[in-house]
Amino acid sequence: MSKGCEIGSTYFYDLVDLMDYFGPGYSFDYDCGDVTAEPHFPAFVKSRPIKSATHNGILLKLDAIRHFSLTRDTIDFRDKKPMAVFRGPCHQEHRKAFVERCHDLANVNIGDTRKSEQGKATYKSPMTIAEQLQYKFIVSVEGNDVATNLKWIMSSSSLCFMRRPRYETWFMEGRLIPGIHYVLLKDDYSDLQEKMEHYRKHPGDALAIIRNANQWVAQFMNRDQERLLGLMVIAKYFRLSGQQAFW
Repeated sequence: MSKGCEIGSTYFYDLVDLMDYFGPGYSFDYDCGDVTAEPHFPAFVKSRPIKSATHNGILLKLDAIRHFSLTRDTIDFRDKKPMAVFRGPCHQEHRKAFVERCHDLANVNIGDTRKSEQGKATYKSPMTIAEQLQYKFIVSVEGNDVATNLKWIMSSSSLCFMRRPRYETWFMEGRLIPGIHYVLLKDDYSDLQEKMEHYRKHPGDALAIIRNANQWVAQFMNRDQERLLGLMVIAKYFRLSGQQAFW
């Protein structure tokens, strides 16, 4: 059994919830957890690389309670702090490099929350989502695969800053358009302050992106539609693998 799909895990329950519709007798492969490489054979996954030579990773809405739990933002963009914020544990080298480069810039509140970093300049104590939503600009940085905070940022009244994503989930990160759904940053984040200054001076541009981001998130909030789409993906997998799906 793949790591992350043990009985009792959220991956397990999300997968079983869909597979129960098909009954016994079907065979399929799956790879749970943070998938950063394409499976060798067609398999259901939570995440996959956006650039792929095989396209063997077949996305389902797995671990949904973690990745699709959104929060209500009651603060108008114009009333938020004109600063950029990021909080998160920086285990990966690209996260460490981001915090090292940006933590001491003007008008930012950026920090690594790992307890092992306490006492270092890059360390900052954790912040709740509600606390982060007090800022106009929130930086989304991928972790092992996708950035968990991307969904709630895009559902909020804050503006999402991120570099071009490398991985995607059911949220279709690979189809997000820079300048339409989020503010694109250079891979080394060297233009963070330049982009902040632009959107401070042009709040109308920021509000347009925020509206588009909110609309993107809204398409994933219809539970009946989401379930039906998941079932259709599974049914197509069974048909293409030579198994007769019941619909």
